[in-house]
Amino acid sequence: MNTESIRQKLKQSPGLKHAIHWLIMNRRDARPRWYVRLLAPLYQQRGCHSKIYSSVRMDTPPYRRFSIGRRSVVESFSCINNAVGDVIIGDYTRIGLHNTVIGPVTIGSHVHLAQGVTVTALNHNFEDPGRRIDELGISTKQVVIGDDVWIGANAVVLPGVTIGTHCVVAAGAAVTKDVPDGCVVGGVPARVIKKLI
Repeated sequence: MNTESIRQKLKQSPGLKHAIHWLIMNRRDARPRWYVRLLAPLYQQRGCHSKIYSSVRMDTPPYRRFSIGRRSVVESFSCINNAVGDVIIGDYTRIGLHNTVIGPVTIGSHVHLAQGVTVTALNHNFEDPGRRIDELGISTKQVVIGDDVWIGANAVVLPGVTIGTHCVVAAGAAVTKDVPDGCVVGGVPARVIKKLI
């Protein structure tokens, strides 16, 4: 039985789904329970010579995929969260200090994220003014970062964005739209500054 068929069966049984979710996730802390985190090396996929520093907050429950490629690094005080979507990191990629990555996100190979970068595919719904925002739930839109990309310090990549290959995102940029291959983007919102290829 594959993961998708298990998900479908759980959707048909909301009580069972709620019980399993309670066993896995601490709702107050919005992270996997301590005993689930102890088992993480059994269900996370880590490539040869990859490194995740001990201070990284790994909010990676087993019902979503987390993988990191060969010789990739997640540096200190970062947060990786796949609770609402898979997080896939390619080979020879560096997730810098104090980064936040919230899935569903796919990051290619030879990608470098500087300090304080946020890459998030999650947004809170807020359209109904008659209800509190925390009652309205969330939505997700896949983020894709191609190979050979450099993202400068404190940049933000928002839900639904695709960044092409061989791109540079300037420090402090807010990327709200897709970035074509071989471009430098910067600003709030980010726009193409120049073409590299």
